[in-house]
Amino acid sequence: MTDARLKTHADLVDRMAAARGVDLQEAAMRAHLTPGDISDLVMRCAGCTKPDTCAAWLDAQAGAVSETPGYCRNAEAFADLARRSG
Repeated sequence: MTDARLKTHADLVDRMAAARGVDLQEAAMRAHLTPGDISDLVMRCAGCTKPDTCAAWLDAQAGAVSETPGYCRNAEAFADLARRSG
């Protein structure tokens, strides 16, 4: 996997977390996530076939959302993190 692809998916993970109201750095500092967990989020995202659709969906959002799109491979993780940070 190329560095550019990993960077793209790392950005999508960060943006999706933010859309759910989750600050990944804060979650890591509170021990809700390890660096390995963040890597797992990115790798699951990298396996998705809809990164362009995801980016467009994120671009269309204003403020926090209560759910990720149904195709998001990290939906459960983001829901859990949102519960913990809320």
